[in-house]
Amino acid sequence: MTLATVVAMAMFLGVILYALLGGADFGSGFYDLTAGNARNGARIRTLVDHSIGPVWEANHVWLIYILVMWWTGFPATFAAATTTLFIPLALALAGIVLRGASFAFRKYSATLSQARLYGAIFAGSSLIAPFFLGTVAGAIASGRVPAEGYGDRLSSWLNPTSLVGGCLAVTTCVFLAGVFLTADAARTGDTELAISLRRRTLGVGILTGVVVFSGLYPVIHDAPTLATGLRGHAFPLLIVALVAGVAAVTLVFRRRYAIARFPAAVAVGSVLTGWGVGQYPWLLVDEITINDAAGADATLTGLLIVVALAAVVVLPALSYLLWLTQTEEWSR
Repeated sequence: MTLATVVAMAMFLGVILYALLGGADFGSGFYDLTAGNARNGARIRTLVDHSIGPVWEANHVWLIYILVMWWTGFPATFAAATTTLFIPLALALAGIVLRGASFAFRKYSATLSQARLYGAIFAGSSLIAPFFLGTVAGAIASGRVPAEGYGDRLSSWLNPTSLVGGCLAVTTCVFLAGVFLTADAARTGDTELAISLRRRTLGVGILTGVVVFSGLYPVIHDAPTLATGLRGHAFPLLIVALVAGVAAVTLVFRRRYAIARFPAAVAVGSVLTGWGVGQYPWLLVDEITINDAAGADATLTGLLIVVALAAVVVLPALSYLLWLTQTEEWSR
């Protein structure tokens, strides 16, 4: 295993963590959007605010981590991707910014109409951001980002694989959020709300499974290199995703909400890992490999040292913050 591969694995670990932690926050926008009017939806929206309030900004640490690792360790591919995929990246960024601003502004709205406006922006942008990030992943995985950059600004991300990636990103985020919110509602003793969220989560979980596996058909025809990897060394991960997804849905159905969070995370993590393994050893599929795209060894070594230091300094603090949000004392 080369030094460049180790750095790429460290970067991809950030992708998985952002998808799991940030993804659950993004997905909460769906439940906010479908909660109903101000009176009927107040309980769900209060739960969303309570659940993501302490950690929603902290989760963007992983996005910063990914970007810094990418442009420092593999600068040419970062330039190629950002010049070709400027439109979806800009739309994803707009979603992240609008989501954060509207989440804060809704809390301090002077009128109900203002609160509704900011709430709609929060919910809509929560779904826009993961969709366009998913289209970026699909563009890279389908070989539509040329190594020299400045590829087609539209067809690079408006294609079957990118659309599958966008839909997959949204549905997995919504599924994770549903499992976590249902567990939060049950933990705080709101059984009625937990039952309501349980029904939605079961429906979203089944839809997510359909998107994951039906999405393989257009990917096979549109992204042959990725499809070969998914049928080969990444196939066991798809099986893990299927088993974990079924387990998560079953546990939610049986009202084992707290335990269901773990197979749900495993299912989503396995799908993402399978996607990454499926396109290995390419960084930009069919264009440039991880080893060919890497910067100087000294730079890669420095990145790994920084990652190790960050693991010592940042991870304990984030873990403690997440633990605090899950304790009974915090819930009260």
